[in-house]
Amino acid sequence: MTYPPSGTAPREPGTDRSSAPVTVPAQRGGVRTAAERLRAAATTEPGRLRIAGAALALLVVAFGAVTFLEISGRASSADDVVTRSQPLSADAARIYRSLADADTMAASGFLAGAQEPPDVLARYDADIKEASRLLVEAAASTDASTSSHREITTLSEQLPEYTGLVERARANNRQGLPLGGAYLRYANQKMTAELLPAAERLYAAETGRLAADSADARQFPFLSLGAGVVALAALVWMQRRNYRRTNRVFNHGLLAATAAAAVVLLWLAVGHTLARADLRSATVHGQESLDVLNKARINSLKARSNENLTLVARGAVLTPDGTDQYETDYSTGMKELGAQLRSAEELADDLTGSEPVGRAIDSVSEWQERHKKARTTDDRGEYDSALQQIIGPENSTGQSFERVDDALEKALAHEQDEFDAAAEDGRGALGGLPIGAAVLAVLGAAAAVVGVNRRLSEYR
Repeated sequence: MTYPPSGTAPREPGTDRSSAPVTVPAQRGGVRTAAERLRAAATTEPGRLRIAGAALALLVVAFGAVTFLEISGRASSADDVVTRSQPLSADAARIYRSLADADTMAASGFLAGAQEPPDVLARYDADIKEASRLLVEAAASTDASTSSHREITTLSEQLPEYTGLVERARANNRQGLPLGGAYLRYANQKMTAELLPAAERLYAAETGRLAADSADARQFPFLSLGAGVVALAALVWMQRRNYRRTNRVFNHGLLAATAAAAVVLLWLAVGHTLARADLRSATVHGQESLDVLNKARINSLKARSNENLTLVARGAVLTPDGTDQYETDYSTGMKELGAQLRSAEELADDLTGSEPVGRAIDSVSEWQERHKKARTTDDRGEYDSALQQIIGPENSTGQSFERVDDALEKALAHEQDEFDAAAEDGRGALGGLPIGAAVLAVLGAAAAVVGVNRRLSEYR
């Protein structure tokens, strides 16, 4: 008797392995069965009502879910504008201004002689402390991988070097050594070539992030509005179908679901429109003015520093064409300052904002006239007289500069208030909308199911 080889199953004569029956997977069979049952249900009115009820509930829930997700993102961006982006941008501008003002005070104090005025020393110290404090806070609020953090690191490393050079300049100046002027010029070079450019890049990065957050918050919620229109249209269609088949005007469940969807859609459209308008107002009437005014104030500080250094250097630093470098930089800064003040005056949308800008423009004109007289006096070799015309207590360019600085500070405070109010209104317009939309959508879906079930009960 012959046995099959080990490990193989015996086969009946005349059979072939390839002809064995193929088993349909259970999952495919289950899907096919469900589809057949769905088609069978759709041939009866109760079945069609069940399908329609499930579809309505799904559409309303989907509308609420999409609205919740989309508006939550917009609300988060609006909150970032108010609580993170704009404060960081404002702090970056304050760091920039504090550094520029410290450099100006260092030059002013040096010009005053061996004994620097106490108020100038106090203002310099306050500027350095303010810049250091803001750098620490900014470092804690930024990611270590961002460009902002790198600029903060640069500023934190370079600031002690700058203050060290200023202290050396002061020490030499107290002893009457001419080396003090060289140290001060070197300190100014470090400020203008390293510190201020880093502060400007930090300000640009944070302002860019503010603009991005504002744009994200104002992005139109197309998906939410589209889902709302579809859900509302389906609910209206279902009520019309119900009326045509039963001659009943209202189905309370479907009516409640329609009202809930309509409320969410209206809330979405009105709330986001108001938020967009307020956030845009914050950008146009607040941030753009703040940006111009910040740059104007910084240019006025740099111009004042260059004006002081013109007397400190006494022609020791020249441009390639042989003119005084600091005087050239002063003239360039004053031209930029004038252009920025005119732009700020155009952006101001009320008298409270335009009035201090107008005073700054008048003070700049006065400053330039006094500067010309001081330069003429210095060119005649009357250094002491020119010095009084620059830092003296009466009719000096220093007085004109202080008027410009005070006016710009008031204008900045007003525009900051304008931005804060508009941005807060924009954030408030989106407040509660995500949660409210989700709750109303769930209630609307439940009401739609109740309305359809009420109709189904008539067939039992």
